[in-house]
Amino acid sequence: MRHNLVLASPAAAIFLFLPALAQSPLPTASSAERTEAREIFQQLIEINTTDTPQGNVTTATEAMQKRFLEAGFSADDVHLIGPDPRKMNLVVRYRAAGSPTEKPVLFLCHIDVVQALRSDWHTDPFQFVEKDGYFYGRGTQDMKESDAALVATFLRLHREGYKPQRDLILALTADEEGGKFNGANWLVQQHRDLVDAAFVINPDSGGVELDHGRAVVADVEATEKVYSDFQITAVDRGGHSSLPRPDNAIYELTAALNKLAVYSFPFELNEVTRTYFKNLAERETGQTAEDMQVILQTPPDLAAATRLSGEPSFNSNFRTTCVATRLLAGHANNALPQTAQANVNCRIFPGHSPEEIRKQLVGLFADPKLIVKYVSDAGEVSDTAPERKAMTPPPPIKAVFDPLTRITQQIWPGTPVTPVMENGASDSIYFAQAGIPCYGYSAVALERDDERAHGQDERLPIDSYWKSLDFFYSFAKALGE
Repeated sequence: MRHNLVLASPAAAIFLFLPALAQSPLPTASSAERTEAREIFQQLIEINTTDTPQGNVTTATEAMQKRFLEAGFSADDVHLIGPDPRKMNLVVRYRAAGSPTEKPVLFLCHIDVVQALRSDWHTDPFQFVEKDGYFYGRGTQDMKESDAALVATFLRLHREGYKPQRDLILALTADEEGGKFNGANWLVQQHRDLVDAAFVINPDSGGVELDHGRAVVADVEATEKVYSDFQITAVDRGGHSSLPRPDNAIYELTAALNKLAVYSFPFELNEVTRTYFKNLAERETGQTAEDMQVILQTPPDLAAATRLSGEPSFNSNFRTTCVATRLLAGHANNALPQTAQANVNCRIFPGHSPEEIRKQLVGLFADPKLIVKYVSDAGEVSDTAPERKAMTPPPPIKAVFDPLTRITQQIWPGTPVTPVMENGASDSIYFAQAGIPCYGYSAVALERDDERAHGQDERLPIDSYWKSLDFFYSFAKALGE
């Protein structure tokens, strides 16, 4: 039996779904269906969709458009649209039988990826490599695996002649990872009719956490942090490098970044993270389980929080995090720098605004020679940052969580489904702001210590891809009923 624990909150209900005791077998993809899904995955990985001169989102969305049209989807239901020729989004509508009485379900998937340099990788990041039980390539974790699985799912359902009771929509969008043409926001603002839905499933967050192969918890995003970039600039008069001074621009900047490197923002929990750690504590053992229990006390045990913070994913659940990600300084090898600049990327805990964090950075650096400015997703720099805060957790919807829990149990028996705060940020925010509930779940199982999204040698266990493929096939059918 499933149990639904709902905690009262002024903002929203928080959900917790415990595992069912028994489940029927799950339909699995055939050999031919796996072959097709692998080919789609490979095709997407090998198309460079970075926000660079070498990248082109439209190449990928056109390739997927071609697959849908060749499969027999009506051209009226396959929309390639966007504000820039290189950043075209693809919106595919799978029509319901008759006249549906329920609003559609939207699967929201960004198709762009973060830049990857060949010199940093052991394989070509834009070549799909199968090795040692993994698929390698930029986007294998974030998030072309879900793009491919859902494209394959829509095509499979169409071949089978499946007739849902409500429309199913798949949106493959541009610039979630950065750039001037965020597709999700543009679609909400300019073509709401194409993406309007009862709720959104966003596989860009959530998933199954593995600990040495053991499924510990299945995370569903209920809220997320706020993404913000800050430009930190030190300016100096410069001079000849034969006459070094301890107050040159690079020294000023690195002193500030060294402060940031050892600084921890205050420990915090909210209802989502509290529920997450309460549930997780029941699956953990030893010191980890004890620490999770005592951080939930009032007041929390901060020594236990410090121990848990050694695990980066736990640390990110406890606080705002900020880290330097880019450096630029100097104008000549034989001259003291006149300007030194860093980008500091912050993932802000719900309840705090980018402007609040910008002011905290100014206070932390405590150096009037440093200038701290906000950088928008489009790269625009301003003296102050927005005051917006994180999205409010949506209420649980039975039509989402009954099948999500059931199918998860069929694939990973005994694994609890629990709300989680996404430590990054996603395009869910644009739909949440438009009043459409969003739930983040990828059905991808990853080891906690093998998070490689945005990093070197990004990879996905092959078995994890097949399981996500089976999940989305059954989940899409269930949502369409």
